[in-house]
Amino acid sequence: MGNDIPGERKVLVGLTQIKGIGYSFATAILDTLKIETNSNIGHLTEENVQAIEKLITNPIESSFPSWFLNRRKDIETGNDLHLLTSDIPFTFRNDIERERITASWRGYRHLSGLKVRGQRTRTSGRKGGAVGVAKGGMAAPAKKSSSSDAPAAVAAPTAAAAKTPAPAAEEKKE
Repeated sequence: MGNDIPGERKVLVGLTQIKGIGYSFATAILDTLKIETNSNIGHLTEENVQAIEKLITNPIESSFPSWFLNRRKDIETGNDLHLLTSDIPFTFRNDIERERITASWRGYRHLSGLKVRGQRTRTSGRKGGAVGVAKGGMAAPAKKSSSSDAPAAVAAPTAAAAKTPAPAAEEKKE
């Protein structure tokens, strides 16, 4: 499927590295083909590898139920499909673009960057920038507003300046 999986990996874990194959789908594949889940990928025979690839590319022929697939009743073809690797984000983008073009409610929500599936937006979901107030950069440290601190802060520089002699006065003495 275009993925190089290290040979020391277990078969179950290695199959889940292919995008579109999760843990349950990988388990179902191995149960159907009667392959041990804890064996290493490097120990698979060429026949096993070809059988796994055939089952992954067309799970409907291997009598997988339609609810097991990740793309049921595709809008363009009307068939049940199981998408893999780069087909998943490509199809997802096409679905969103189709909703925008048809000007459906979901399309408007996608355009605005708002929640699409009916969630609340009054208090949650403010991170995206479409709703709520964006937080600024680093906030300045809070200043204490007690009256005793303010004069001491102002008096300190003047006292330090009074202790050091002015450079002009020293030049006149010499």
